[in-house]
Amino acid sequence: MSEFLPLVDSHHHVWDLDRRPQPWLDEPGLEPIRRSYGVEDLRREAIRPIAGRWLTRTVLVQCIASLPETAELLVLADKDPLVGAVVGWADLAGADVGDMLDVLLAGTGGSYLRAVRHVVQGEPDPQWLQQPVVERGLRAVQDRGLGYDVLIRSHQFPQAIRLAQRFPELPLVLDHAGKPPIGPHAHRDTLPDWQRRVRVLAGFPQVRCKVSGLITEADHREWTIADIRPVWDTLLAAFGPYRLMFGSDWPVCLLAGGWARWAATVEELLHDFSEHEKQALLCDTAAGFYRLYET
Repeated sequence: MSEFLPLVDSHHHVWDLDRRPQPWLDEPGLEPIRRSYGVEDLRREAIRPIAGRWLTRTVLVQCIASLPETAELLVLADKDPLVGAVVGWADLAGADVGDMLDVLLAGTGGSYLRAVRHVVQGEPDPQWLQQPVVERGLRAVQDRGLGYDVLIRSHQFPQAIRLAQRFPELPLVLDHAGKPPIGPHAHRDTLPDWQRRVRVLAGFPQVRCKVSGLITEADHREWTIADIRPVWDTLLAAFGPYRLMFGSDWPVCLLAGGWARWAATVEELLHDFSEHEKQALLCDTAAGFYRLYET
């Protein structure tokens, strides 16, 4: 019998529209995913392995700025063995952010809260992460042994770099590789800026990066592996194989091909990796960052 090889999905969403609206789904182009999704939907979809590995654990990530949503994700993690961790939301600018985090940690499934995220990509302030009140909130996150998921667009890298400079003890992971400009409307000369900034951010040892969300940054219908490879090569050169983690961005990835096509693409990109490097990118980096096997 061959050895069982685990696969961790470091970035997975669920939402129940009957229970909690998701206003961001009203944006044009999101009609194909404008319905409810649960963990079972991912189980049914993730039937294609990657490099011989089948999905064994997933990380649920918040969608909206809602404490009740985060509490619901924690309850779900407590019930479903596929879920190993939750990236929740708390108001980082709120005076009571520490109390919010303590309530979440003490509640049902609270031990699964391993990181916090804010949708910085939607903040117009180019220094949002450096606001004194936000930095106070980030210290509360750090003091509770949690990590922080950095969700930015490529032009917001200066904020992320300053964050890494000012919080060397706060574990950080860059979601979706900082959303590289590879879509049909992206200017060709913007990709080198993204590449340069990725290299700067990768210079901070507390930072990891999710290889996720790339196909939805590319042309949803026409993308090929040739569109993804320059981004992959940049991430590999900057972070190395031991600081990258696979993520599906389910179910948002359905907009651009879904689990099967993204899994096949990742497997092809991993062709020249050693088994140790595959183990890191497909399991160990995410497991270490989110402490998946502590609960």
